[in-house]
Amino acid sequence: MCLLHHIAGAFTQQPEALKEKIGAKAGDLIKRSFDDIDPARLVDYHTHVAGIGKGTDAFVNPKMLSWTHPLHRLKFKAYLSAGAVTDVECADAQIVERLMRLITNIEGHGKHRLLAFDKNYDRDGTANLQKTEFYVSNEYIFTLANQHPDCFEPVISVNPYRSDALTELERGAKRGARMVKWLPNAMGIDPSDELCDPFYQKMKALGLVLLSHGGEEKAVEAEEDQRLGNPLLLRRALDHGVKVIVAHCAGLGDNEDLDSPQRTHVPNFDLFLRLMGEKRYEGLLFADISAMTQSNRSGRPLTTILQREDIHERLVNGSDYPLPAINVLIRTSALRKQGYITADERACLNEVYDYNPLLFDFALKRTIKVPGTERRLPPSIFMTNVALEAGAQSRPH
Repeated sequence: MCLLHHIAGAFTQQPEALKEKIGAKAGDLIKRSFDDIDPARLVDYHTHVAGIGKGTDAFVNPKMLSWTHPLHRLKFKAYLSAGAVTDVECADAQIVERLMRLITNIEGHGKHRLLAFDKNYDRDGTANLQKTEFYVSNEYIFTLANQHPDCFEPVISVNPYRSDALTELERGAKRGARMVKWLPNAMGIDPSDELCDPFYQKMKALGLVLLSHGGEEKAVEAEEDQRLGNPLLLRRALDHGVKVIVAHCAGLGDNEDLDSPQRTHVPNFDLFLRLMGEKRYEGLLFADISAMTQSNRSGRPLTTILQREDIHERLVNGSDYPLPAINVLIRTSALRKQGYITADERACLNEVYDYNPLLFDFALKRTIKVPGTERRLPPSIFMTNVALEAGAQSRPH
C-alpha cells in the first residue's frame, strides 16, 4: 500500500499549509500562474467526483471491490489514494471533502464544472451494469452544486439510449445544467447513431453543450468500444447544431479514418485536428486540454496544441481531477527533458504538487511553453469561453 501511495496520491503536505509553508520560488510561480486571470471567469470544465454508495447513490463495478480482479482492484485503490480516502466506509464523503479542501485553498479558485457519469446502456434502452465501471447520478451532482455553489456548477450525464433520455435532458436544463457529459467508449454510445438524432435535437433546443471524450480511453475500462472514441463520429451532433467539446483533444490512440475508402487507422489526434479545420464547425466545435500534460500525451499532441494559436480561442481548460492526483501519470522530469519547463520550474511545480495537485495542474498548464521558445497558452483558455457559452442555459440563482 505504501508503494501504491507512491505512484498514486503521493502528497505529504496538507493544502491548508501551502500559504504559510510554500517556498518563495514556488509561491512566485503560483502568483505568475494567475497573471491576467479574472477569478470571476476562472473555470475548470472537467472535474470528476465518485463514490461507492456510502451515503450516496453513486457506485463502482463490483470488480473494483474484489481481489478476484486484481488489476481492477489496484486501480480502485489508486483512485482512493488520489482522493485521500482513509476509511472506505466514509469514502464518498471523504472524496468530496478532499476536493473541497483543494479548491478552497486556492486563492481565487473560480468554478469547477462537476461531472455526473451515466451508466452503460444497450441500444434497446437496457442498462448494462456489467459494462458500467462507475456511476454518478445527476441528482448527486445537483446536490453537491447546491451545497457548494461557490465551487461547483452541475454537468449532467445522460446516455441517449435511455428510454427517459429526453425527459432527463429537460429536467437537467430546468435545474440549471448547461452541459452534458459523455464517455462513449465506456457508456456504449455511438455518437453517429441515428438513434441519437432526437437527443441532439433536444440538446440544440435547450442550448446544452456536449462534453464528449475523444480518443482512446485509459482511466475507465472500455477496451471493446475504443472505436466509439473516434472524433469523426461527433459530426452527427455538430451537424444538428450542437456545440461539442472534445475532451483531451482526442490525444490518445488510433481509429479508422472514416473519410478514407481504405479505412486506414490514423491517430485520433489527427482526426480531431481535421474536424477543427472544417469551416462548417467553427463556432460549434471546441476542445478541452484536460490530461494533455500527462506523460502519454506529451510530445506531438501537447506541442501541437501549444503551437496552434489559430485554435486557442476554441480551447478550454479542464483538470480531469482526480487524475492529476495520480502521481504516476504526471512525469515532470520528462516535461523538463522535452523542454516544456525548466529545471527550476520543475522543482517549484513538484513542491506545489505535494500540497495541492489540483493547483499543480493549473500552474503546470500556465507554465509549459513550446520547447525552445517562450510561447505559452493564453490566459483566455482558463476562463469562461464566451463563444462556447453563448446560447447555453443560464443557471438560476
